[in-house]
Amino acid sequence: MKSYLDDAIRSFRSYKRLAERALEQVSDDEFFFQIDEESNSLALIVKHIAGNQRSRWRDFLTSDGEKPDRHRDTEFELIDDTRESLMAFWETGWTTLFDALESLTPEDLEKTVTIRGEPHTVVEAINRQLMHYAYHIGQIVFLAKHLRASGWKTLSVPRNRSAEFNKFLAERETEGKEPLDRLEATNEFARREASK
Repeated sequence: MKSYLDDAIRSFRSYKRLAERALEQVSDDEFFFQIDEESNSLALIVKHIAGNQRSRWRDFLTSDGEKPDRHRDTEFELIDDTRESLMAFWETGWTTLFDALESLTPEDLEKTVTIRGEPHTVVEAINRQLMHYAYHIGQIVFLAKHLRASGWKTLSVPRNRSAEFNKFLAERETEGKEPLDRLEATNEFARREASK
């Protein structure tokens, strides 16, 4: 169970970095841009993820994950929000998540928590949120890439470079280097290729 918890924390950290590397590439105008009236801007996705984290992870083991002070609908409205305030809210959300997860013991993983009154094992609750954030972070990457177009700096293995990437990973292993997390491996590969 400890390995599951360690992997979950690593995965959340990786998704956070992935989103932030995408967000770093967009201008303030692009951060707030909605491609149509039914779509969320990057700003609104950031606000929603942070609002969800603030609710789900506070008092994680002892209170329902849908806190009475959460106003989910306002997470999809810009109300005097700036990029700076939203990114500070983002950091607070992730800090809340990591504080909760890092305080868990392997025994806690078998406990039951509720989300909107529905019982979940702690593992189910973690998986639910991991899937939810991955879904929205995929939206962040897709939208940022769309907005940057030809100015986009890839966050994954570049097109038509899979064989080179696999060779890069094999060389690292042969050299006895410590394995990199999934996102760091692609970033190191991209940096190496750019310096050639």
